[in-house]
Amino acid sequence: MPKIDTAEEVLNVAAPLGFDAQAIPIESICTGQVEVPKQMLQPEAIRARLAAPPAWHPEITDENRHVIAADIIARRQAAGKVTRAAVLIPLVLQSEGLAVLLTQRTNHLRDHAGQISFPGGRMDEGDKDAIDTALRESQEEIGLSADHVEIIGCLPEYLTVSGYSVTPIIGLVKPQAEYVLDEFEVADVFEVPLCFLMNPENHQVRVWESAQGSRRFYAMPYENRFIWGATAGMLRNLYHLLKV
Repeated sequence: MPKIDTAEEVLNVAAPLGFDAQAIPIESICTGQVEVPKQMLQPEAIRARLAAPPAWHPEITDENRHVIAADIIARRQAAGKVTRAAVLIPLVLQSEGLAVLLTQRTNHLRDHAGQISFPGGRMDEGDKDAIDTALRESQEEIGLSADHVEIIGCLPEYLTVSGYSVTPIIGLVKPQAEYVLDEFEVADVFEVPLCFLMNPENHQVRVWESAQGSRRFYAMPYENRFIWGATAGMLRNLYHLLKV
């Protein structure tokens, strides 16, 4: 009798335990793609763009395609699992320009262990909406006060292989003197200049060959940090919105 995948097994088909994304070969670098105009990297310009976005199309990654093809979210829902989540894309108002605040997840977590992520997580029953979720999770994970955040918009939902439909919420953030980390979930917090992340010359396409076939994913290495997967995919959508 053939083995029947459970919801939990389906969620883990994307990457084996100990998967090293940095070891995956680079297929290409996005050199020559349209650059984001420098003026679009200013707080006022981003606020205006999100308030009245032009016609644009989010990028569908191989991760998104796999989630849809494997029906991962529907299986998770059928098993009674939470599938809605939200993250905050915190654009920190630094004197030298906007920076993106990111977290390094601890190595023992079940989903996306050790990866670089935005602060955020699953939607709780008490959350009114995705903004509530993103702000609550940011407070819990890194001690980011909601009083320091001006919500200016959101990006389209992003589907992850861990079985979540994630709403990226974008906020302008006043710098905090320090961040109080949830040591169970967050190993570190750091900033990357927005101009670096929005430069397509810093966007790599890597191809992982597995038993399930080829899987392409984006990576944006910065100094000693390796930003990839869903985080890089959401940053690519921010890039597509701002480049128009």
